[in-house]
Amino acid sequence: MTDTATPSPSIPARPDGQAVVVGGNRIPFAKAGGHYAGATSLDMLTTTIDGLVARFGLAGERLGEVRAGAVLNHSKDFNLAREAVLGSALDPTTPAVTLQRACATSLEAAWDVANKITLGQLDVAVAAGVDSTSDAPIVVGERLRKVLLKLNRAKTPMDRVRLLGQLRPADLAPVAPNVNEPRTGLSMGEHQALTNLAWGVTREGQDEVALASHRNLAAAWEDGLFDTLVTPYRGLTRDAALRPDTTAEALAGLRTVFGNDQSNPTMTAGNSTPLSDGAAAVLVASPAWAAANGHTPLARIVDAEAAAVDFVRGEEGLLMGGAYAVPRLLARQGLALEDIDLVEIHEAFAGVVVATLAAWASEEFAQQQLGLPALGTLDPARLNVAGSSLAAGHPFGATGARILATLATLLHRRRLADPSRERPFRGVISVCAAGGQAVAMLLEA
Repeated sequence: MTDTATPSPSIPARPDGQAVVVGGNRIPFAKAGGHYAGATSLDMLTTTIDGLVARFGLAGERLGEVRAGAVLNHSKDFNLAREAVLGSALDPTTPAVTLQRACATSLEAAWDVANKITLGQLDVAVAAGVDSTSDAPIVVGERLRKVLLKLNRAKTPMDRVRLLGQLRPADLAPVAPNVNEPRTGLSMGEHQALTNLAWGVTREGQDEVALASHRNLAAAWEDGLFDTLVTPYRGLTRDAALRPDTTAEALAGLRTVFGNDQSNPTMTAGNSTPLSDGAAAVLVASPAWAAANGHTPLARIVDAEAAAVDFVRGEEGLLMGGAYAVPRLLARQGLALEDIDLVEIHEAFAGVVVATLAAWASEEFAQQQLGLPALGTLDPARLNVAGSSLAAGHPFGATGARILATLATLLHRRRLADPSRERPFRGVISVCAAGGQAVAMLLEA
């Protein structure tokens, strides 16, 4: 008897499509309370998407999707991505989704749309992120919040007077904004100070990472790398946190700001990322869409991996997710660290880079935590070669898109310089995130 439920062998078991980075756009990142103090997250995200639209001639076009998000969200921005589309030059029938994975938000967005493109569900999409610490939402106390909700439902002026009479002066005090971890009450900086202690991260090691970040970012600006990646905004033409003339001596002279309850604190404002405002976006498409629209892809999105660690019980450091995500990603692809030409490690703090590299090199860590061989020691010449968050700034939701567009452009440049190399130029991104998470992504050109 014939089994009619057996699938036809002619139906492919897996889609074989590809997703490529066509280009990116961001606004220069500003210091909190600086150039963008009067701009909202929606302002910045809309401007950034419009810059991408102008760069690639997409005005009036209906894209498959815009996927974007922020960490610091106002309640009025509950549909941030869709509102940005409606305010942009894109066709208003372009669908949009708002998402959040802390500092990995826009990298997560790129991963999501790349998967849809690979599956053939979309042919082109925008992944983006934004954040403004200058425009952080203010939370009111619980008593005031409940009275305000009742006021909205009050039917008579007397009802409103009675409700307002329930308030005391102390009820009017706002709750100070913060991004401390809800489960521990510790700031990211205090968590990283504990990680630095566990991994023996030195002040000198952190300052060396910070110095390289400023020097590399300054060189990249001078080299014109960002000419096709950044649109000036509100009078700012370069990242405001960049200090091209900083020195090791200047960094060594800064006072410590985190871990000061430890015997030898090491974290300063120089080796920690500044609070920042900004937005970034990436255009992701199928190779066929790129060709049909006359665009040369910068790099292919090969694969991605997310990780989470148990920082609440102290099993691992809050920002050590990249130490897990990248080895798993490379193992799945059958690649070793020496197969990777460029490595981008986002550092909320320089100690993240030092501790992550130490974990990748540790046989003990690899065997006990991952069940994999150690990745080995990374050549510093391959690390964050065009600068990093320490110098550029770190608007949480925008960081992943900034790094993705930069890395894709760097890989494309290398391919243009060496078109005959047989194996691809590969780059990997590691972005740590609040909540003990991280996202890693592999590109090739």
